[in-house]
Amino acid sequence: MSVAYWIVAGPLAAFYLYGGALKVVRSRDGLRPMMAWVDSVPMPAVRALGLVEVLGATGLVLPPLTGVAPWLALAAASGFVVLQLGAIRVHLRLGDRRVALNVTLLLAALATGWPATTWL
Repeated sequence: MSVAYWIVAGPLAAFYLYGGALKVVRSRDGLRPMMAWVDSVPMPAVRALGLVEVLGATGLVLPPLTGVAPWLALAAASGFVVLQLGAIRVHLRLGDRRVALNVTLLLAALATGWPATTWL
């Protein structure tokens, strides 16, 4: 089960760490080419979302590696499911039907949650 977890959780954590860090440090103009939705959200909310993504990525990786509070991996995966449900809603509300990446991330977070329960 551990190998299955890392196959899905590793790339998922890397994606969220990268995307979250970009949201924390880049300006609205720097984010706009890859995230058109930033114009409809206040910048403090974008920064907070980036911080949540970085913390979630950390929660997917550190607890299983250290054995400290392993339930945090399941909490992080569950948080990413909720985050992607919200992201899909925002995209659809803005008329953007390109949600394939969001659906893929949603499925990856769901797939990560199941093996994460082995540490509980």
